[in-house]
Amino acid sequence: MIRIRHLCKSYQRGDQVLTVLDDLSLDVAQGSFLALMGPSGSGKSTLLNLIAGIDRPTKGSIEIEGLDIVNLSDSQLAAWRAENVGFIFQFYNLIPVLTAYENVELPLQLTNASASERRQRVEQALAQVGLSDRMGHRPNELSGGQQQRVAIARALITSPSLIVADEPTGDLDRAAGEEVLKMLQRLNSNQGKTILMVTHDPKAASYAGAMVHLDKGQLESQPVAA
Repeated sequence: MIRIRHLCKSYQRGDQVLTVLDDLSLDVAQGSFLALMGPSGSGKSTLLNLIAGIDRPTKGSIEIEGLDIVNLSDSQLAAWRAENVGFIFQFYNLIPVLTAYENVELPLQLTNASASERRQRVEQALAQVGLSDRMGHRPNELSGGQQQRVAIARALITSPSLIVADEPTGDLDRAAGEEVLKMLQRLNSNQGKTILMVTHDPKAASYAGAMVHLDKGQLESQPVAA
């Protein structure tokens, strides 16, 4: 599904050039659950953002389902991202004044889905994460684990083929974190979602089917079984 070749990402800091990713190549099969591990500053979140189309590389190619997203215009990339990628963040990124239902519905507001179709899909997504009875609650009325499950429902609402998760359990206690990780496992095994997860936690990585380690902007190996 994902084919990355000779990927480089650098930033200009005054007179210095900071290289975050250096000539990185990686293959990820469709339906994989891959953990990206490495120390702070290793480039794992940068790699995730490049694959998700949030950022652009300095050099190299990123082919996803045969499409090199590096060659897309900004508007084409935004449209591709909205249709194909679901995002899960460490700090949930829910809008405080909106209910769980409204937060999950938000990505559908950018589509042509009717009000009745949006309602059906939102209710299905919240039921899938076990929050049918919390859809009218705002984020401050939910636990951290419940907020992350709302974020997962939001990531699923457009039926993306790729889910990217950046430290999805980093702000959760152990029990809530395990619940979220098991949910990601089910999405991968039952629905065939391709999942890329950045984590520094070996226990979290063990829920993935494979892992890669990054260090100083380079891969130490191709995916190996977790």
